[in-house]
Amino acid sequence: MRIIAGSRKGLHLASVGKGDTAAHLRPTSDRVREALFNTLAGGRYGAPLDQAIVLDMFAGTGALSFEALSRGAAKATLIENGKAAQKLIAENLRLTGFKDQVSVLRADAKKMPPNPGAPATLVFLDPPYGVQFGTFSINSAYQQGWIAPEALIVWEENAPQAPPAGFTLLDHRKYGGTHVTLLQAPEDADQ
Repeated sequence: MRIIAGSRKGLHLASVGKGDTAAHLRPTSDRVREALFNTLAGGRYGAPLDQAIVLDMFAGTGALSFEALSRGAAKATLIENGKAAQKLIAENLRLTGFKDQVSVLRADAKKMPPNPGAPATLVFLDPPYGVQFGTFSINSAYQQGWIAPEALIVWEENAPQAPPAGFTLLDHRKYGGTHVTLLQAPEDADQ
């Protein structure tokens, strides 16, 4: 697993090995990440990476956030409650040198605490496949002030996903067995 482009292009990240850790983590493959970030950088959605405030829910290894930071995001908050994943995030934080730009919060993404800072303009959501955590997590993050109005949400699952109430479906893409749904948050927090 490596950073595809940007300031850390080619840097190899710590990734999931074999055994119990591998059974609980499913990092986005380099191929899917490259296609996804090419879509984000392609202009159709403006410039979502430029100075973005990233929220990475079910962060796993943090690869999506580290790729975004390498490509110009300003900062990222990684939400992860798994011990093995937190160790991988810590190692990848050391490898990338993004210490001043990253916060790691050990929390349940389905029950987010109130956001103490600026809301995210770009959200990555990669919940365990097939367990319906996505909608709960988006709604929780939005209600707790983690998602900015009109933020772009990138939701990775094993099947196409319908947007939660108030969110707009922008696109759906399929990469092998991975489905990526792109959503836009409501225009203002009162919706």
